Amino acid sequence: MSIEGSSPGRMAWRRFCRRTMAGVSLGFLLLAAVVSVLGPWVLGVDPNQGGETPFAAPDARHWMGTDIHGRDLLARVLIGARISLMVGAVGAMVSLVIGVGWGLVAGWRGGRTDAWMMRLVDVLYALPTVVWVMLALTLFETRGLGWLSERWPASIPALRLAAMMIALGSVSWLTMARVVRAQVLSLRERPFILAAQAVGVSPARLMLRHLLPNLTGVILVYLTLTVPSVVLYESFLSFLGLGVRPPQASLGTLIADGASQLNPIRVRWWLLVFPAGLMALLLAALNAVGEGLRSALEPRDER
Repeated sequence: MSIEGSSPGRMAWRRFCRRTMAGVSLGFLLLAAVVSVLGPWVLGVDPNQGGETPFAAPDARHWMGTDIHGRDLLARVLIGARISLMVGAVGAMVSLVIGVGWGLVAGWRGGRTDAWMMRLVDVLYALPTVVWVMLALTLFETRGLGWLSERWPASIPALRLAAMMIALGSVSWLTMARVVRAQVLSLRERPFILAAQAVGVSPARLMLRHLLPNLTGVILVYLTLTVPSVVLYESFLSFLGLGVRPPQASLGTLIADGASQLNPIRVRWWLLVFPAGLMALLLAALNAVGEGLRSALEPRDER
């Protein structure tokens, strides 16, 4: 006679699957990621090459119409979704590394170390994050990019994109640090932590082998919720012309191009509706997945 058990991971997955909206949103995000990578290749269209029919309305040939240069908007939207999702994922990972490390050290050390580390977080919270990112990108353009462009001119677009990812991640870790620090303050007095200290486990090993595994659920939830905020920041910066530069495209630059074509004489609605609609769907799906993970990993919050 065998008794079939369920691990905490399987139980959390079952609770997540019971939330229909979260499951549908996760499937949509996976489909969007695959289509954004393979879609332009399947279409066989160069998203940066102009065509002969600018401002063509959606039809059987161009499902989303064309832009001012006659480029296929569907291919541009897929490329834009790929870049926006990549920026959101990488920026969230940067915030994960900084926020988790900062919160772990502050919560474990306590005392004066915790006080000055969290006061610095409070100061950074008071600063406007968009202004900080704009300043960082401007300094990179004026100081770092000139030296790098002389040696690797072909890598300028990739360098700009990497700089934006790092800058966005460097301002998105504050909430993660606070949450991790609060959890560490709660865990450090647990019996298994006190027993590990009594047998002489080093602080570094204790944080990595005992504290960090118990923080996985909280970290995953806030990591999922960080991705849409980073995507939204990137879209706003690209809308202002400080993010992705032509001929590259993100959803923010496509929305900006569509908004520039709105006028009382002729409304080319497809230039704005399709990229803005996809942006809204992606943000809603990311938030739904994050909410589903929170409910799955913290079942005590549910009735």
